[in-house]
Amino acid sequence: MPDLLQIKHIRKTFPGVIALDDVSLSIAPGEIHTLLGENGAGKSTLMNVLTGLYRPDRGEIRFDDDPVQFDSPRDSLAMGIGMVHQHFMLVPAHSVFENILLALDKVPNFYSRKQFKQLVQNVLDEFELDLDLDTPVWKLSIGAQQWIELIKLLVRDCRLLILDEPTAVLTPQESARLFLVLTRLRDQGKSILFISHKMREVMEISNRVTVLKKGRSLTTLRRGEYDEKLLASLMIGEDQIPEWEKSTNNGEQLVLEIKDLSVRNDRGLADLDNFNMKLYRGQILGIAGVAGNGQKALAEVLTGLREASGGKILAGDRDITNSTAKSSYIAGIAHIPEDRKSIGIAPDMTVDENLIMKSFTSSAFRRWIFQDRAAIRSNAAEKIDQFAIKAGPAGTPVRYLSGGNIQKVIIARELSEKPTVLVALYPTRGLDIGSAEYVHKVVVDGAEEGMSTILISEDLDELLKLSDQIVVMFRGRLVGCVDPRQTSREAIGLLMSGEVQT
Repeated sequence: MPDLLQIKHIRKTFPGVIALDDVSLSIAPGEIHTLLGENGAGKSTLMNVLTGLYRPDRGEIRFDDDPVQFDSPRDSLAMGIGMVHQHFMLVPAHSVFENILLALDKVPNFYSRKQFKQLVQNVLDEFELDLDLDTPVWKLSIGAQQWIELIKLLVRDCRLLILDEPTAVLTPQESARLFLVLTRLRDQGKSILFISHKMREVMEISNRVTVLKKGRSLTTLRRGEYDEKLLASLMIGEDQIPEWEKSTNNGEQLVLEIKDLSVRNDRGLADLDNFNMKLYRGQILGIAGVAGNGQKALAEVLTGLREASGGKILAGDRDITNSTAKSSYIAGIAHIPEDRKSIGIAPDMTVDENLIMKSFTSSAFRRWIFQDRAAIRSNAAEKIDQFAIKAGPAGTPVRYLSGGNIQKVIIARELSEKPTVLVALYPTRGLDIGSAEYVHKVVVDGAEEGMSTILISEDLDELLKLSDQIVVMFRGRLVGCVDPRQTSREAIGLLMSGEVQT
């Protein structure tokens, strides 16, 4: 049977950057094909080429053995290629049905709501999905919202489904359910291009794996020809993965205590509800939970970006409830935000400038009323070397860096003042193996030196590997506190879904 999609010798450049350089791969009907690669390897650029957002400089794309050219996402969708992005394309105020309807072409001005609803319901029934079509999207969990994105493509009868890190926002049980659906779709003849950094998933679901390295397709391997160690070595190549060794910390010095903390959102609903937690010196405290259950509110209220509606936050004997972001920083709390590009950096400023954003008023970087450019450059050179940042030429805007290197810039800046507490919100989301291990090493090394970390993550493997203790959040409440050495992924997954164990 001929391949559904063939990509031949694709090249795509931007000013001063070769994003894709001779990339070739093929996807067969009824295949789950995984794309692996470090941050900056070219995965996102390739997906943008396949979905019509970018036109390649050269190379050929064939679909059903016919040459095709995508001038816009509409062309790609019309051909039967659909993508579930990491950031969902949904209208929160609209219902599930209305969001799906918006994804369909040629819906008449006067349409039969009953007829179209039945069309969508048939898809839900086929895959045994429990969604109320009349529920507004904003009321749904992140996992349920992802199902909507997938249903939009199934209702359109897309033949090639591209899923970008689809399990990043799911519990282990939800991930298993997704894999069952993907397997059924594959058995029906659908083709799936799967992007993930989680080796456990790659090994479980892939028929073939293609590895990208520095914008080139390195190799394609079939199931049985690879294991986790081989794939990791292909991705990393000659780059060294940081090595670290964690010792269990059960410190006795209390550095942060949260008492009956409540935070309300713009709709007056509780993002945090009577939340209690203690953090000790040198402790790595993992926070587990599906995204949208109060983790972001917790991080923001701790770092002075949100106000509490009740309760207290005590840093030692100091009450820092409703402190500003600046005073939280002075109190010794550093922050790795969820959205590194929107919140963590000033994208058009240079790497040098981003590294001093929280200390630019320091006398170390000023000469009378003027900035000391030499001191700023010297500080940047030191941090670039210390944190292994691939920053490009001096004066490069930070937005041109890969996701992993942007994260390193944020970490270098936040740790430069030797914080007492680090609040890390999804610090390795979307990072490759090498970059993720680097973040892990920073957290573990910080713990050895007495820094305490609140590690908020959706990756249970990461939490189990790093945490001294794991607390689980559900709908703004703490529903469980477990020892990672004595608790299974499945047990934590049940707590994440709201099943309180007795």
